[in-house]
Amino acid sequence: MTIEAVIWDFGGVFTTSPFEAFNRFEAQRGLPSGLIRTVNTTNPDSNAWALFERGEIDGAGFDRKFLEETTALGYPVRGAEILPLLSGEARPRMVEALTICKQRFKVGCITNNMAHGNGSTMAKNRESASRGGDIMQHFDAIIESSKVGVRKPDPRIYLMMCERLRVEAQACVYLDDLGINCKAAAQLGMVAIKVVSEPQALADLEGATGLTFPKS
Repeated sequence: MTIEAVIWDFGGVFTTSPFEAFNRFEAQRGLPSGLIRTVNTTNPDSNAWALFERGEIDGAGFDRKFLEETTALGYPVRGAEILPLLSGEARPRMVEALTICKQRFKVGCITNNMAHGNGSTMAKNRESASRGGDIMQHFDAIIESSKVGVRKPDPRIYLMMCERLRVEAQACVYLDDLGINCKAAAQLGMVAIKVVSEPQALADLEGATGLTFPKS
């Protein structure tokens, strides 16, 4: 099927991955490597992370529940300590690719985020990320997990975007830095691109769309 839409994750795609900040935090605190990711992937439908991204608890609730989960593992860390780690540095070339894609395709953003403010989808400075304007203005549709009460990789959130863009899943390219989210998109028939690095993602997107993006 001909590609009609390109759908993007935000954090780890338009910004560097928060996992890098997690790694630095763990090293500085003398915590086991991968502790935060382990907490976030244990009981993935009912843990603090999931509840917060679906808007079922507030920031105070996330702080308490995350502390309970890390304490159970023997390394108490408050949720409030993790939230500042979620913002990444901007990737301007990805923003440029978005604007080029928008000239030919519909473009949407599906983001697992937190209603509290700077969640996992937000850059430290979204204005600088889009070279002078809010990056969100470029999208034809935006779906935030904290607002709709559904989070990736639940297939419903991808189908919500297809409905809003009025396209079939098979006509979409989807970019995300998490393999589990890409797998869910691919199972619906989307062309899924796991973002490992900016050059790799742009090369894969060129292959999927037939477009050409500036190299620098």
